[in-house]
Amino acid sequence: QVQLVESGGGLVQAGGSLRLSCAASGRTFSSYVMGWFRQAPGKEREFVATISWRGGSTDYADSVKGRFAISRDNAKNTVFLQMNSLKPEDTAVYYCAAGLRYGATTRRAYDYWGQGTQVTVSS
Repeated sequence: QVQLVESGGGLVQAGGSLRLSCAASGRTFSSYVMGWFRQAPGKEREFVATISWRGGSTDYADSVKGRFAISRDNAKNTVFLQMNSLKPEDTAVYYCAAGLRYGATTRRAYDYWGQGTQVTVSS
């Protein structure tokens, strides 16, 4: 069982930056692939980024490539999402998730989810 708690969301102007954190409970954090998803009002939850067990591999949605960076600190059981050059269309609730298979971009591939943190980008 893994419990995930996101933090770091907030209101930012377009072009600004935010860093999201997701703290995980349990001693097996390094056994999980970690991902970030987001859900805007009236839209489906969509994949944002994922990182492999030790952080050696990452993958991103095309919409955030070059602007967002996912990283993890296994010693601190934490995964991060650095978001730069934010756009109004990045406004959403951001969720972190834990799964067992690297490369998955669908919700069903992840077994554990946090409660989400709101990111609002003003124009």
